[in-house]
Amino acid sequence: MVWYGLLETVPFNSFEQLWINFVNEKLQQFFNHHMFVLEQEEYAREGIEWTFIDFGLDLQACIELIEKPMGIISMLDEECIVPKATDMTLAQKLNEQHLGKHPNFEKPKPPKGKQAEAHFAMRHYAGVVRYNVSNWLEKNKDPLNDTVAACLKASKGNALLNEIWADYTTQEEASNAAKSGGQKKKGKSGSFMTVSMLYRESLNNLMSMLYKTHPHFIRCIIPNEKKKSGLLDAALVLNQLTCNGVLEGIRICRKGFPNRTLHADYVERYALLGAIESKSSPDPKQCAIKMLDRLVKEGSMKEEMFRIGLTKVIT
Repeated sequence: MVWYGLLETVPFNSFEQLWINFVNEKLQQFFNHHMFVLEQEEYAREGIEWTFIDFGLDLQACIELIEKPMGIISMLDEECIVPKATDMTLAQKLNEQHLGKHPNFEKPKPPKGKQAEAHFAMRHYAGVVRYNVSNWLEKNKDPLNDTVAACLKASKGNALLNEIWADYTTQEEASNAAKSGGQKKKGKSGSFMTVSMLYRESLNNLMSMLYKTHPHFIRCIIPNEKKKSGLLDAALVLNQLTCNGVLEGIRICRKGFPNRTLHADYVERYALLGAIESKSSPDPKQCAIKMLDRLVKEGSMKEEMFRIGLTKVIT
């Protein structure tokens, strides 16, 4: 699985950037949850007592600010059907509803350099992003043209297109279903759904699918923007590590015990810290226990800094 973080990479964060960052929040939440599920399974195999903490919940406040009732997306959808509503009335209502009341909703700082004016700011897991709501209502009310959708749905000789548009209900189909007294086919009718509704449906389907899988995570890091070998732009790399959740993952790992060493390997590696204890028993686990007991008594380690499992020392 590959995804990219996008925060202040452009001077004008609009409707599209909100959705990109929202998707990244959901994917990062999935990563956090999945990583600690694996941690819990490892601790269980080693017979270690551990109170499971789902760090995916750390991002819940930001996600709810965007997707819950009276959240940003819901208020945007509502404003799209209000007579004489404008982008500025949306900005005003968002600030009245959330500013000073939600920890992730902030007053934006004044623009710098080429940055555009911002109407509100949001605290994402990778940093604070300033948003400009210009043209949000127009963009949100611009779903796919129903004639185009009907044409794509009726296309022949392309199995992929047929599969993609199979669940789409056109206005004509919805009207015919209503006249015949039948139930409306549950679909993505452009006449009843905003762009945000379509995006949210697609995102929910994606997340439902991901939670049924056993994922592997890949982070793509660009060392420099000049595409030169042997050149590492530290600031660029650090920004990517922040935006794609690597630093967030490190923070989570530090809450648990990220290092796992087999008893025998631990005794061999750290024998200098307890020469007598490292040879006190033919059982490497007992040797490891005595070595760690000595370190605790000497004040070199604290008991909460490690656990001794069935096969490994976990620190």
